[in-house]
Order: sequence, then C-alpha cells, then structure tokens
Amino acid sequence: MLELFREGQVYEVLLVTKSNVTPVGVVRRGNLLFFKLFGGKSAEELKGHPYASIQITNDAELLVRLGLNLPVSLEFEESGGFRWIRGLPGFYGRVDAREELYEDELGETTILACSLAPEGEIRGNLPNRPLSRVDCVLIEMAVDLTRLPVAIEKGKDEVARRLGKRIEENYTLYRRFGGSSEIAERIVEWAGEILDGVS
Repeated sequence: MLELFREGQVYEVLLVTKSNVTPVGVVRRGNLLFFKLFGGKSAEELKGHPYASIQITNDAELLVRLGLNLPVSLEFEESGGFRWIRGLPGFYGRVDAREELYEDELGETTILACSLAPEGEIRGNLPNRPLSRVDCVLIEMAVDLTRLPVAIEKGKDEVARRLGKRIEENYTLYRRFGGSSEIAERIVEWAGEILDGVS
C-alpha cells in the first residue's frame, strides 16, 4: 500500500496516537512517511508513546472536523500498543520524533519532526467517491483558519488579514463549485470573529 504514496507529494491523512486523532500532511521518502506536528496533544503523546497509525480517508469533512476539534463518531481498535480507526486503510509503526526549529510567515517556533516506518497494514475500505474540487477548497479553508489565531497572537496582523481574505475567496470558490456544508459557513464566521478588532 505504501506505493500508493508518490514520493515528494503531500498527502492529507489521519494520525492516530494513544488517545488522539488529528489530520496531518505526510510525505513519503523511500520506505518512510515524514510529517511535522506544531504542538498539540498528538505531539505530546508521541514523546512518551512513539507508536502511531497513519490512515487514509477521502472524506474531507472528517479531516476538517478533526482538524477543528468538532464532534465526530469513530470506532477504534487496538493491538500491540497501536490504535487505529476501524474501517479505514493505513499503516501502523513506531515514530521517530525530534524537536526542531521551524520558521515561516508566522515566525519561528519549535515543531516535532517525525517519521514513521510502517510495520504493518491496517485493512479497510474507502467509499467510491470521486475527487471534488470542493473537498480541496474546504481543507485549505480549515488550514488557514487554524493559522489565523496564531498570526494574531504573534502580532502578525498583515498575515492575519491575508489569511482572512483567502478564507473568504476560497469560500466563494467553494460555493461556486457546489459546496453546501455548514462547516464552510462556520469557518467563515469563526474567521470573522477572530479578525474582529484587527486594525
């Protein structure tokens, strides 16, 4: 199954740790999957329990709900220190993690740079759902929303305004492409609330 991941491309997948699930972008290089965590529960869990699963989904709303800490209904299985979502295909393996400095438009921060060497496959099936441009735009909106409060906290008002504008532009695309999820509307509302008061 690892061959499904083309080397060098970023794939949005689910990272399942001891008690948490979060979306993460992974890149395959050789027989390893690399990803970065910008703090949070999954990063803390991997420091003390370096076992995780990486699972594939083509459900953009599931990715976004998990990324924004919205309620989801999932069933889990466990074996040998690993935990995974029942029904979704993927891998499990030990995670090599180290803290590194990372810098982007939001400034410098410490991240957890990780690699996972698959030790076994997780069986599962994905629904036959064609790729929709709506899904890609919704994910981008959610990513920008998660960066917005960080920009404001760090005093990067110009970056915050740019993120807010991009969310609005992507929402226009989302609607034009036929998107109708209330999650997209909530993202726009939250972005407006977060930006309220930014000069």
